Amino acid sequence: MSGGSAFEGVLEQIDDSVPFEPGYYNESYLDRRITARMRRRGTESHREYRRLLREEDGEREALMDALTINVTEFFRNAEMWEVLRDVLRDLTDEQRRVRVWSAPCADGREAYSLAMLACDDDDVDESRVEVLGSDISEEALDHAREGVYHTTRTTDIAEELEPLSAPDRYVDREGDAFRVRDAPRRLVTFDTHDLISDGSRGPFDVVLCRNLLIYIDADHKGSLFDTLEASLAAAGVLVVGMTESVPPDRSDGYEPIDKRRRVFRRR
Repeated sequence: MSGGSAFEGVLEQIDDSVPFEPGYYNESYLDRRITARMRRRGTESHREYRRLLREEDGEREALMDALTINVTEFFRNAEMWEVLRDVLRDLTDEQRRVRVWSAPCADGREAYSLAMLACDDDDVDESRVEVLGSDISEEALDHAREGVYHTTRTTDIAEELEPLSAPDRYVDREGDAFRVRDAPRRLVTFDTHDLISDGSRGPFDVVLCRNLLIYIDADHKGSLFDTLEASLAAAGVLVVGMTESVPPDRSDGYEPIDKRRRVFRRR
């Protein structure tokens, strides 16, 4: 990455010292996240912020978290989960083992939502379901493995869990803290994985990659989609974010299970 601007200098420093590939992400996304960190540190210029990144391990870690942890919640976009409920019913009827990948999983709530949905639905055989949650951020994965989430001014965990028939079967609640119980935990494992550089996993029967594609530079969306596609089993199900879709040049390879909820089956 070359160029003389101070902002490009920050991107060069990220490339050199943070385990993150800025070249794959669109510039407006990078600018928003970097600017937010600069405000937090009271830094006036990109040149000064580049020096901070060079000199402070803590700031490199904080920026890594800012670049990789996005908004998440239990059962985000509830209508999609109703479509996925039917998918899991059909798959556990047909197969001895159903493998699901939440990538990237951030703090684990999407992966646990999958496990809770499987446990909560009498028509899903949860004993056949295995969920992998992966992320580039070790801090996010530590949070996910801990499995404790707090209601705050902006996050109401009890409200997020309302799609479940009996949330208390899946979380222990103490004040504002909600701890995921053993039944859903048994279905989930977490692992480090960088979708940009680590290649495919699987094969998986269901892959959820929601709200990442919108941040990826147009020139690199194809290679990211190659990774997702190579991770899908034949006739596997792909779920993307509500503002995302299968790239037009790949659409012939997928049929919509529910186009509006962005759930597609590989042909």
